[in-house]
Amino acid sequence: MTGTSLDAVDMAVLETDGVEISAFGPAGERKLREATRDLLLKTTDIARAWPRGEPEPVIFEEARRAVADEHFQAAESFLDEHGLSWSDFDLLGVHGQTVLHERPTAQRVGRTVQLLDADRLARLCGRPVAFDFRTADVAVGGEGAPLAPIYHAARARASGLAAPVAALNVGGVANITLIGANGDLLAFDTGPGNGMIDLMLQARGLGRFDEDGRLALAGRVDEAVLAALLDSPYFDAPAPKSLDRYDFSLTPVDHLSAEDAAATLVAFTAEAVFKAFAQSGEAPSALIVCGGGRHNPAIMQTLAARAPVPVKSAEAYGWRGDSIEAEAFAYLAARTAKGLPISFPGTTGVPAPMTGGRIVGLISA
Repeated sequence: MTGTSLDAVDMAVLETDGVEISAFGPAGERKLREATRDLLLKTTDIARAWPRGEPEPVIFEEARRAVADEHFQAAESFLDEHGLSWSDFDLLGVHGQTVLHERPTAQRVGRTVQLLDADRLARLCGRPVAFDFRTADVAVGGEGAPLAPIYHAARARASGLAAPVAALNVGGVANITLIGANGDLLAFDTGPGNGMIDLMLQARGLGRFDEDGRLALAGRVDEAVLAALLDSPYFDAPAPKSLDRYDFSLTPVDHLSAEDAAATLVAFTAEAVFKAFAQSGEAPSALIVCGGGRHNPAIMQTLAARAPVPVKSAEAYGWRGDSIEAEAFAYLAARTAKGLPISFPGTTGVPAPMTGGRIVGLISA
């Protein structure tokens, strides 16, 4: 799994039938090489300017190959580190790099692009690859995201957690899964995660991200700017719904110092999460925070201070917080191979539970 933060290839091993989780294998990451990251940043800029109905940008094919090679090299070092070989695996689940995600509106269908040369990766690994998990959902009017909720429910069962409970993933965009007492799933993107903070710092030449939340912790929230950010019609739209990390403008914080801008954007992330609870009919017993955002003390402190429910990091429940998304796509790969649904009316807005994903390469009987 590579997220929109363009930070690393996250890897995780699961033994699963696509319903229950039998065992957890090792997990880890390898940082993206600078050349790959630069190529994907350029590709994302081009993708965002790509007119509908026009042929896809030529750079997409170069990026697909680069993503496949990046995953292969990351996995090679991962397997070597853990004494594994490709023959140990039945199937690989690979998300691909998102360079464009446009949610559907009344005037248009959605559009989502995850780049990966799956055929190339399958040849390099000698194993079948499950990929392209989102486009089938979008084609029938779904949001195409989030897709991890069915895994969050399986992970909660594996931990013996009693519903209702909520899992929050804070990546470039933050998304929440609300698991009801009866097992029903409601999931959607709550708002920005780390993405706006990262983009603000990068635009000001202050690094790639706010390490340890130092800038945000040194700043003060501008309540007027926060109110303006929260005035977006997105927050009044019914769930399920999805976002791209570029959907909110940084213009409202342009006049603020880096410290105050970071503090205000952290508050924006947190307040957007709390608005999500209003969309659910039952309050969860706990909020389990996954993803890179839980490493930012400013985000965790703000969530804990403002949340109406207990807030704990994934590790407090025995979850691997940096690996949940990678685990999720291993799980979704198994569901794809079994023909089980991966998206649902309460998670992406599709009319009925539906399968998704494609597989290249042969799966052993």
